[in-house]
Amino acid sequence: MPDLTWVAAVARLRARREPGALVTVATVRGHAPRKAGAKLVVGRTETWGSVGGGNIEAVAIDRAREVLATPGAEPELMEFALNDKVTGRHGVQCCGGAVSVLLEPLPVVPAVAVFGVGHVGLELARILARFDLDLHLVDTRPGQLTDDRLGVLADAVAQVHVHHTPLLPEEVLAELAPGTHVLIMTHDHAEDAALCDAALRTPGLGTIGLIGSAAKWARFRHRLSTEGGHDEAAIDRIKTPIGLTEITGKEPAAIAVGVAADLLRTFERERA
Repeated sequence: MPDLTWVAAVARLRARREPGALVTVATVRGHAPRKAGAKLVVGRTETWGSVGGGNIEAVAIDRAREVLATPGAEPELMEFALNDKVTGRHGVQCCGGAVSVLLEPLPVVPAVAVFGVGHVGLELARILARFDLDLHLVDTRPGQLTDDRLGVLADAVAQVHVHHTPLLPEEVLAELAPGTHVLIMTHDHAEDAALCDAALRTPGLGTIGLIGSAAKWARFRHRLSTEGGHDEAAIDRIKTPIGLTEITGKEPAAIAVGVAADLLRTFERERA
């Protein structure tokens, strides 16, 4: 039976929103400490599993931690000769064979919170669910978050987190991981306004987007300044209109495509 410790370790890192690396013995020729397929998960301060100990493992851990600090790092293959003529950085392994080890970065995936799962919100969720990210869906209306309605997300690649908050949806903001991108598109302008105010008061969020017209934003901007006490620089963190301005269709799916495309550009800039 395969050792699945690494699966739990990868899940643990993802839940903590910590970067890591997956190290796998790719090929073995001759004698080696572990067979092909052995795995090691490397975090910033912890490791799980093993690819054979000794120099192989120590070098792999060193390199993995270098990769953790490298934006946009790509998978790489490392080769080890296991004989007494080769002195590694961490000593000699003279099993007699040769091993190649595949190192795959495990970056922190993007996180997005959609407040308001109406027509546009659901279409946006359907698109974003196709990507490897943490997707939070928040609505005060229980009918928007039923299993039947969200059944279109059953095969999601994303990890979908559903939040039904009948009274104060802005409380969810405090639960979000640092860097989470927030999109505000509820059915109620008063709810939108409260969320905008709360988002500006929540440290560590990523981008903040608000759906709506120029007239709506003018009212919100005035309230955020006069009643909320936010300065102009803070208010300018809220982007409205959201999405790509080149996509002018008003259908929910068209709006969702534009918003998703703009988010994908943001993710790419973050990885660069």
